[in-house]
Amino acid sequence: MENSELIAEFMGLPTEVFNSGNLNYYFKEFNSGTWYEEHELSYNISWDWLLPVVEKCLEKHNNLIDGRDVIDTSYSSIAQALQVVSLKETYKAVVEFINEYNKNK
Repeated sequence: MENSELIAEFMGLPTEVFNSGNLNYYFKEFNSGTWYEEHELSYNISWDWLLPVVEKCLEKHNNLIDGRDVIDTSYSSIAQALQVVSLKETYKAVVEFINEYNKNK
């Protein structure tokens, strides 16, 4: 599964097939009313797209750890990437977190 599709699924974004063909479109919640084709999802190039995903990862992380130290969890890579303000590294860490989360649910 492509990473943008993986993230959209994790975020619970609805998909729809329109008359223009068999393309899946995802609704981007924080820009109400706008539909995007899969290739237009910009999690890998925009903090505006990625930060809501980071917030959801943190929420899932907090539900999983029950007070354990963040260093021992898959969220630690996200935290480290955020500390150096690297969009590329944060995106990679988010994808790793989601893959790990999906494996364990």
